[in-house]
Amino acid sequence: MISIPLGHYFELIITWMTDNWSVFFKGVENTVESLIDFFEMIFFLPHPYLMIAVFAGLAWWATGWRKYGLALFTVIGYLLIMGMGLWERTMQTLALVLVATFIALLVGVPVGIWSGRRDSVERVVRPILDFMQTMPAFVYLIPAVFFFSIGKVPGAVATVVFAMPPCVRLTTLGLKQVPHDVLEASDAFGCTPMQQLFKVQLPMALPSILAGVNQTIMLALSMVVIAALIGAGGLGAQVVRGVQQLRLGLGFESGIAIVVLAMYLDRITHALGSKSARKQKG
Repeated sequence: MISIPLGHYFELIITWMTDNWSVFFKGVENTVESLIDFFEMIFFLPHPYLMIAVFAGLAWWATGWRKYGLALFTVIGYLLIMGMGLWERTMQTLALVLVATFIALLVGVPVGIWSGRRDSVERVVRPILDFMQTMPAFVYLIPAVFFFSIGKVPGAVATVVFAMPPCVRLTTLGLKQVPHDVLEASDAFGCTPMQQLFKVQLPMALPSILAGVNQTIMLALSMVVIAALIGAGGLGAQVVRGVQQLRLGLGFESGIAIVVLAMYLDRITHALGSKSARKQKG
């Protein structure tokens, strides 16, 4: 039988990167940790009741001033989280998810734009995205721990890698769905490639891009429990503790808090995408 020690070569690559790129990884670690600490400071500094009012106001604005269902759900849901004593853990999770989503969008949207405008790039990017989406999420924890040790940073980095593919795919899809006659009209009016991108393609692709943002956030939240296994903290740590100690109540309460947070973020991003689509039709 032919022996192909692929895992051994992968270990050698990771070890080489750890030894030779330590300065780069330290810079990434400091940057990501600073971002997470910044968002945690923003969420912890005001009183929880004030933050709930801010979250409810954001929901009310996103869905339209005449609709108050999401705002009411926000108030009830976050008050429930406070009542269960999970406010601090929820804000830690929200900070990690927002930072991971921000980094995923910062990388994913430009790659999606590049892929949407160049078929050759899409042919290269597509199998990479397939690999990233089908690889078990637990596998991402291994190199993350090698590069960044234990804590919030490796959890955020693993979340970024796991959650990025939908952003790239839906950005590419949105650009490719822009009608050709619209692009031809912009060429006829003398648009440069950059003007065509920012004034025609991106505005028309915005609903699809926002759908990618929604899916990125949902995948980031799905990594919460897995990232807690390497010290990411937040609600995931409570779920893991509930499983390890067989505390059914603790696990259930943490799960409810994750559901409330996920539903809130999902409805907000969905409402923003619908608002963008209505503006285009108008």
